[in-house]
Amino acid sequence: MLEHYLIGHCSPTLANLKTANLFGYRYDRAEELIVQLTELRQQLLPRGVELRLLQLGPDRALIYVYRIRRLVRDLADPEIRQFLADCGYRDFSVEGALAHLARRIMEKGGEFPHEIGLFLGYPLGDVKGFIKHRGQNCKCTGCWKVYCDEREARRQFCRFEKCRSIYCRLYREGRALSRLTVAA
Repeated sequence: MLEHYLIGHCSPTLANLKTANLFGYRYDRAEELIVQLTELRQQLLPRGVELRLLQLGPDRALIYVYRIRRLVRDLADPEIRQFLADCGYRDFSVEGALAHLARRIMEKGGEFPHEIGLFLGYPLGDVKGFIKHRGQNCKCTGCWKVYCDEREARRQFCRFEKCRSIYCRLYREGRALSRLTVAA
């Protein structure tokens, strides 16, 4: 069930600890997936969380779950804007930037463009480091490869893992997704 995937993959976003998460989801019927996404959107949007299909294949979807206010803030950062402009982005509204990101993913044949890290809330320095070092020679690896502030990144990784563990337990115990989603 899609809700189970949200808890397992997106709990830091649901808890408002992180801008966004992304996950692949296998489905049988696209119509059922769209219905599930619509229902989840209705539950989560009042809490400041949006779901977006970035890619829809014959049996697999790429689903982006994000905190609207956090993404707006991230896209307003002058350094992030400049970096994204250098990657060909022109529209820095949430809708425009995500539409461009979805096109970039499609152009790359399903591979992720490096700037996707910024849409997930990764530090700009780490995204730049990943590009510069071609994914090699990082200080540590967790949710992303770290090239700058290792101490802060490790702290964040621990917070995200603890959050995921707590959310999975609470969900197994019957806590509703809407109750697990922190209001913005």
